[in-house]
Amino acid sequence: MSQTPLARLNAAHKRYGQVTALDGLSLEVNRGEMLALLGPNGAGKSTAISLLLGLQTPDRGSAELFGEAPHSIEARRRMGVMMQEVNLSPVLKPREMIGQVASYYPTPYGAAEVVKRLSLEKIAERPYGKLSGGQKRQVQFAMAIAGRPELLFLDEPTVGLDVNAREALWQVLRDLIHEGVSIVLTTHYLEEAEALADRVAVVTHGRLVAGGSVDEIRAYVTRKNILCRTSLTREDITAWPEVQELREDAGMQHITTRDAEAVLRRLLAADANVKDIEVKRAGLAEAFAEITAANSAAADASGNGMETAK
Repeated sequence: MSQTPLARLNAAHKRYGQVTALDGLSLEVNRGEMLALLGPNGAGKSTAISLLLGLQTPDRGSAELFGEAPHSIEARRRMGVMMQEVNLSPVLKPREMIGQVASYYPTPYGAAEVVKRLSLEKIAERPYGKLSGGQKRQVQFAMAIAGRPELLFLDEPTVGLDVNAREALWQVLRDLIHEGVSIVLTTHYLEEAEALADRVAVVTHGRLVAGGSVDEIRAYVTRKNILCRTSLTREDITAWPEVQELREDAGMQHITTRDAEAVLRRLLAADANVKDIEVKRAGLAEAFAEITAANSAAADASGNGMETAK
C-alpha cells in the first residue's frame, strides 16, 4: 500500500461566525482502504468532507487531495462523490445521467457497464423523477463510480435502500476496495461501518477523538456481554458485584459486565447445568456511544463545550 495519503487534513480549523465546526482536525485517507468517518450530528463530518472536496477552505491548517489543492481540476478528475442531499433533473433517465457524468472523466466506465454492474437495467430508461427514493440512491451511487475514481466519497450511501439493495451495494463496495479504490464513508448505520471499514475515525466537537481499526475502536469499551440459559433467578445474578446489567430475551439471560471471567466462574459454580454460554465483546455501536459520551462529558466539565456545526 502506498505510504502517501490520497487525501489529508492537517490541523484543519473552520468556524462559521461563533460556531466552531473543526478544531484542529487531522485525517488521512490511504490507498485501497475504506475509512469510516463517524460522529454525532454536528460533529464536523460534513465540514471535513467539504474541505477535502474543495467546496470550502480551512481557516487554518490545510487540505490536500492527491497531494494538490482540493479544487485542482486534475485532482477532482480522480475522485467520485455521492452526497446525501442532491437535486437532479427529474426528466433525465439514469443511463443518460451516468453517461453525462462519465464524460467528465478521462478514463470512465461505459454507462452500460455501470448499469450492468449495479443491476439497474429495469430502471435505466425511466425518468429519474419517477423512481423511488431507494432507486434514486442507487442511481446516485452509479454516477459516483462512473468516472472510474481512485477515491470515492460516500455520504450515507444506503439511506432509503431495502435490505437486499443494501447488501448488493455493500458487495460492490468490497469489490471496489479489492480493485484498489479508496473510500471515505460517512454513515449513521454503525453496522455498515463495522462490516466494511478498514479504519474508523470518530469525530466529536470538530476533533478526532478515536481512530484505528474496528477492533481497536471496540477495545475502547471494556464491557462484555454474556449470554446463557440458567436456572438462577434474576435476584441471584444481579446480586453479584461484577454484573452491571441483566435482561432476559426468549429464555436467554444477557449479562453485561466489565469482568466476564469472574461472572463466568460464578455462573459455573452456582449452576452446574448452565448451558448455551456465549461471551461477546462490545460492538462498534457500543464503543461509539461510549467514546462520544465520554468526550462530550469531558468537554462540558472543562467548559469547552463549543457550539459545533455539521
